[in-house]
Amino acid sequence: MQQYTYMERLMERGSRFLNVRYPIICGAMTWVSEPKLVAAVCNNGGFGCLAGGNTPPEILKQQISELRSLTDGSFAVNLITIAPAYHDHIAMLKSLEKPVPYIVFAGSIPKEQEIASIKETGAKVICFASTISIAERMIRYGADALVLEGTEAGGHIGHVSTTVLVQQLLFKFGETLPIFVAGGIATGKLAAHLLLCGAAGIQMGTRFVMTEECLAHPKFKEYFVRANARDAMSTAQFDPRLPVVSVRVIRNHGTQEFTKLQLELVKKVAEGTITRQDAQAELERFWVGSLRKAVVEGDVDYGSVMAGQSVGLMDKVSSVNEVIHDILRDGEAELRRMKNFFC
Repeated sequence: MQQYTYMERLMERGSRFLNVRYPIICGAMTWVSEPKLVAAVCNNGGFGCLAGGNTPPEILKQQISELRSLTDGSFAVNLITIAPAYHDHIAMLKSLEKPVPYIVFAGSIPKEQEIASIKETGAKVICFASTISIAERMIRYGADALVLEGTEAGGHIGHVSTTVLVQQLLFKFGETLPIFVAGGIATGKLAAHLLLCGAAGIQMGTRFVMTEECLAHPKFKEYFVRANARDAMSTAQFDPRLPVVSVRVIRNHGTQEFTKLQLELVKKVAEGTITRQDAQAELERFWVGSLRKAVVEGDVDYGSVMAGQSVGLMDKVSSVNEVIHDILRDGEAELRRMKNFFC
């Protein structure tokens, strides 16, 4: 087995918290982060997150059972706070005879009592932080760890870059609790520098899409290879009467359809023919459905091709094992280069 002395030394805190060898997290991606991909990450020493999305609770329960049959590794279940099935997911997780070891809250800001309710099961809670104010609130609410996610990431995102958040959040709270960094990460060299900055580990999504174990349609992966970083655009909010969480996707006909839908719903909210909450749920259903079109059916023209800006670095499909060890090997080489530079 390969040894990554310097990387493992810097990863020790994150490894201990996640109960894994390498705190390299495969972010939860709806329709992508299913049991087989999550298990592959876990079985290769990383940390996988099962995507809750808007999965019916009984199916999510079955997926948790399937995942446990595929790996003895540590894993998380990711809950989307703005998904219509969110509260049913919490109820299901609380009813499990064998609790899930880690829960990741994503999408928006979970309520304090929701975090407390999950922690009562014995699970550790990880929360996303896309601004310093959210980080402070999540720490106050009892989060055991944070994922600092920059706007370069794919899927639901905030509006602050990873480099600024590292300075605002990681430098301020990095000794208070474990902080994992996400958003635009695709190389071991960058991972090494983030660990030196105090990160407990890293999270990647886009790069794990480009693995053999990922069940995404071949056309979905081919689209990643052809895309440039600038093609991964962030959706806009058109009216404060309909707050929306921005989503980073590769521009196509599907993004145009989302724009039309949002404008239609803004008009309905203004007219009072639909509530803001129902309009937001409709937008979330759009993403879930159109994402399935792209990931499962291979419709990359009208489906939602969610990807981070690191898609500009994607040029091939590799195994999960190769991805993890590429990160470790390149990170180790960078740390050794730095040691030679200073010594």
